[in-house]
Amino acid sequence: MIEAVISDQQSEEYLTVTHSKKSEPLRQCVSDAMQRYFNNLDGHGANNLYRLVMNEVEAPLLESVMKHTGGNQTQAATILGISRSTLRKKLSQYDLD
Repeated sequence: MIEAVISDQQSEEYLTVTHSKKSEPLRQCVSDAMQRYFNNLDGHGANNLYRLVMNEVEAPLLESVMKHTGGNQTQAATILGISRSTLRKKLSQYDLD
């Protein structure tokens, strides 16, 4: 079972999407997660959604790529399509440096 969780501690908005073992494109997982998020707002407004999602997705993406490259920032930046300095800033932002 794969479980994706998006949470925002400040507003205490939570969303969990659980899928069976079948393979599903990331795009569909995100779409399903967003639909469920909006359905569960229970009359509350959504704020800073882009930041919320990016914070949940970007850190594990960076971790995975850094692991794949054995910590080589130049290779990781190339794989991600960003500059090495941008990568270093993002690693620092998520305390991954």
